[in-house]
Amino acid sequence: MPKFLRIGIHQSNVSGYTSKAWCVRRVGTAVFLKWGAVEVHGAGDGRKVYWTRLPQEKTVRCGTAQRAMDYAKAAIARRRNHRYEPLAGAIANRRRSAGTGAELAQALATILIVDIVRSTEKAAKLGDARWSQLMGHYYAAVRKELKSSRGKEVVTTGDGVLATFKAPAAGVSCATAIQKAVRTLGLEIRVGLHAGEYKVSGGEMVGLAFHIGTRVAAKARAGEVLVSSAVKELLAQSEIRFRDHGVHQLKGVPERWRLYRVEG
Repeated sequence: MPKFLRIGIHQSNVSGYTSKAWCVRRVGTAVFLKWGAVEVHGAGDGRKVYWTRLPQEKTVRCGTAQRAMDYAKAAIARRRNHRYEPLAGAIANRRRSAGTGAELAQALATILIVDIVRSTEKAAKLGDARWSQLMGHYYAAVRKELKSSRGKEVVTTGDGVLATFKAPAAGVSCATAIQKAVRTLGLEIRVGLHAGEYKVSGGEMVGLAFHIGTRVAAKARAGEVLVSSAVKELLAQSEIRFRDHGVHQLKGVPERWRLYRVEG
């Protein structure tokens, strides 16, 4: 089964690098696809790749062997054209250490999601080499601000970053700092923040709060930082200024949520 790993900002895929992998396999008239988030440990020939959660799977029935061959060929070509590299080794299930089977107590965090606006258009315009270089500067800028604000990077998602903060004010300040930093690179981002509880299960952070944060970011326009009402309420005594952004239905999330735009 041909496998592909998204090329990281560090071409060596240094230990701890989080990415996405695809697997493509043809059997007769059917093509089997598998994809999902992975974590890379080590570098070079000795690196190990692990699924961070159960991968998604899809079966495409093409009717004839020739159509299946053409479909698989096109799928492989798309991976190569979207900054993926062939992966020779196996992708293992996530390693579990002793005691990770039990869930830890819930914790509260402010969740930040950063996403580049119109990244596909920019990538096509710049070409693979220049876009990869730009992405390297982008992630370096984001991680510099995360470190300054004591944010914890959880995962990279294509051209986005998900991070957590213990304090909501730190998350908002980091979001505005990231905006200013990446603007010098000619990039526009949108940012969403939400505060909620999560659990650590099997070594992963899980919980509805992460989904809500992602949906809040999806409602933001280029250059906007949006926060949920949960974040605003925690910052009631803060000097950070907000403007009401209305009530929204967040896709796949119960109830309607009032969102606020960070001003200044």
